[in-house]
Amino acid sequence: MKILYIHQYFTTPKQSGGTRSYWISQELISRGYEVTMLSADRKGETGKSKAMMSVDGIDVIYLRVPYSQKMGVLQRLWSFLRFMVRSTWIALREKDVDLIIATSTPLTIGFPAWVAKKIKGTPFLFEVRDLWPEVPIQMGALNNKWARKVAIWFEKTLYKNAVHIVALSPGMYDGVLRHNIPTEKVSMIPNMSKIDIFFRRPKDKELIKRLNLKEDSFKVVYFGAMGLANGMDYIIDALLHLKDREDMEFLFMGGGATEGVLKDKCRDLGIENAFFLGGFPLKELSEIVNLCDVSLVTFANIPILATNSPNKLFDSLSAGKPVIVNSPGWTKEMVEKHDCGFFVNPEDPMDLARKIVYLKENPDISERMGRNSRTLAETTYDKSILCKEFADQVDGIFSNLK
Repeated sequence: MKILYIHQYFTTPKQSGGTRSYWISQELISRGYEVTMLSADRKGETGKSKAMMSVDGIDVIYLRVPYSQKMGVLQRLWSFLRFMVRSTWIALREKDVDLIIATSTPLTIGFPAWVAKKIKGTPFLFEVRDLWPEVPIQMGALNNKWARKVAIWFEKTLYKNAVHIVALSPGMYDGVLRHNIPTEKVSMIPNMSKIDIFFRRPKDKELIKRLNLKEDSFKVVYFGAMGLANGMDYIIDALLHLKDREDMEFLFMGGGATEGVLKDKCRDLGIENAFFLGGFPLKELSEIVNLCDVSLVTFANIPILATNSPNKLFDSLSAGKPVIVNSPGWTKEMVEKHDCGFFVNPEDPMDLARKIVYLKENPDISERMGRNSRTLAETTYDKSILCKEFADQVDGIFSNLK
């Protein structure tokens, strides 16, 4: 059976970024499926308009469509539309496809799957990583009344035409059901921990030196996207209360539209214990996270963002770190129920500063929370568990199609 997997931001462990589609593809291949990934060559690394290569058993088709988190709204929209058009053409021309998996965002990723169903009768599974268009609507990026109506209509159309829908959080699951979609058609499979990649081990002292960090400091890490949705001004406002703590260091890894602004803000406020390190492949990222004592997962205080299923949360659990979250949704319930971190008031940066100091001054509590994080990752959220759940859904689809 051949699966065409459409993911505009497909990433492997050798690159920086989320790798969910890579691990799911590996599980599908282990079950005998042939997987062709259709993705964007965002940085023009292949040097071609269209390039095909094999990546760890996955046949990847890269379309040269530039994209960066530092792009403005119109630039991003143009990138989404270009990939939508080109991937639709590929989806229609690809032979012997038995199932399409389309994973958002953006919502336009579902267009080629929908067209292929209408023209060729190919069923598709739609994966909801964010509730578009509600996210850009609440963030003020989709203000045109008619554009909103079209986007909402298209969202409903994708849900109704998909053979199955996978949502990445309870909030996303509920968001799909609100469109009168039958419960048996929707599964909730969150983002994944990678317990074989992020785990506790002795800290690499040579790495500490290379990064120009202090060996004995209390290190707080944020890793992942630095976009408007991540609300990282909140972190910097908290750091203002901790900038004189020579025993604390704050590490930021990743990139995005607000990275430059955040750096400038730290400079202007005289925050010298914050370090922006850039992006790293998974293995190096894991080594740096292992140096740290606490992980931060923040979002802007916008209701729809409380439905997020952030990669950095699950990797932090796997790494055995206490996690501080500021979204009043399921992540708050998670860290409080399992005693693996704290929820902080998203409107009160001082609350974040106090919690960081508390964990610094209470190493026994920090250690307990870290152990609980690791246990949760191992028993509930590891990719070995969740990739099987996803592949089981695919098996079920083919069983029902026979």
